[in-house]
Amino acid sequence: MLFFYRLAINFIFLISPIIIVFRILKKKEDPKRFIEKIGKFSKKNINSNLIWFHGSSVGEILSIIPLIEKLEKRKNIKKILITSNTLSSAKIIKKIKLKKTFHQFFPLDTEFLVEKFLNHWKPKAVFFIDSEIWPNMILKIKEKNIPLILLNARITKKSFQKWVSVISFSKKIFNKFDLCLSQNNISSNYLKILGAKNIKKIGNLKFSQSTFDLKDTSNLRIKKLFKKKKIVFTAISTHKGEELLCAKVHNNLKKKYKNIVSVIVPRHIHRADEIKEELNLNGLKVHFHSSNNLIRNDTDIYLVDTFGETKSFLKLSKVAFMGKSIHGYGGQNPIEAARLGNRIIHGPNIENFIEVYHFLKKHGISTKIKTYKDLEKLVVKFNRKKNYSNQIIKKLAYTGKQILLNNEKEINKYC
Repeated sequence: MLFFYRLAINFIFLISPIIIVFRILKKKEDPKRFIEKIGKFSKKNINSNLIWFHGSSVGEILSIIPLIEKLEKRKNIKKILITSNTLSSAKIIKKIKLKKTFHQFFPLDTEFLVEKFLNHWKPKAVFFIDSEIWPNMILKIKEKNIPLILLNARITKKSFQKWVSVISFSKKIFNKFDLCLSQNNISSNYLKILGAKNIKKIGNLKFSQSTFDLKDTSNLRIKKLFKKKKIVFTAISTHKGEELLCAKVHNNLKKKYKNIVSVIVPRHIHRADEIKEELNLNGLKVHFHSSNNLIRNDTDIYLVDTFGETKSFLKLSKVAFMGKSIHGYGGQNPIEAARLGNRIIHGPNIENFIEVYHFLKKHGISTKIKTYKDLEKLVVKFNRKKNYSNQIIKKLAYTGKQILLNNEKEINKYC
């Protein structure tokens, strides 16, 4: 299996110039920094006392920022490298002012690029986040006897089924991790079957909160924009079909209430024009966040068509509808929205975050719906309740603090 994997990844490397050009045209790749993915480094490693964290995209990277902030205070850690695969995650990291930490793009997982990457950065310890599993990199890291930890580990049912179908290959990869700190019991069980050895359930790092308030200046600007409008709900990471559900709810609510606006943050912002057209056909006026214009009095839907600003809108709302839970499979992680004081509303499709939603439901923070009528009733109900946001924030702040301390305690053994 490893032979076929290497054959496939080398083929991808051969056609990578075509892929990269296409992605640059689609604005999914940095035209200056894409070379980092093919073994050209934009920074030098002037100090070998470096630890390395790798996460796929925005969510994974943001989950470790509270941990990074603590590690930056340690004198024995000179540099912290963060790698990721996506342009959006690189933009987010740029906005977070960290002293010892810098970003590079993760290289293609070919043997010679992996070797070149590790020889250049010489990490003292490596932390892969969530479900990032790259066979060539993992094998080479252990060949060089570098400690390797799977941090905030999450294995979904769909991912597990793929790995278990090649179980002998999976065991060769997963048993290379020195430690797996899992988010939940389901992931712990899957990791054990796949061959991981040292597994500890710590909890989801996304419950913890950074001391650095990302987009604080933007939040002040957004507050001014919504001075004359009240946000009734914020719909996060919506997928096709879910914007229409939100439109129906807003159309009904604006018959009863004045000066209201609903915020929609689609999962894929390249769909913004398509969403606007659909909402316009339903009689709704849409305002693009990227326009930087003042909100018109007749605006119904505020459409966030930029990266990394979800947090600012969640701070201004009391209710968050989580997308990919009615149309789509698996759901989206509701932790950030809840941590910022929102009551969570979601559909039945939450397979990837069952234990998170169970925790939130147990504390009266999340509610499941089936139709837009259910959503409408809950939006009205939750907006009437006062001061509940502060209770949610306190509950989750305590949980996050404990999870962060436990993660720090475990990884201190390797830094």
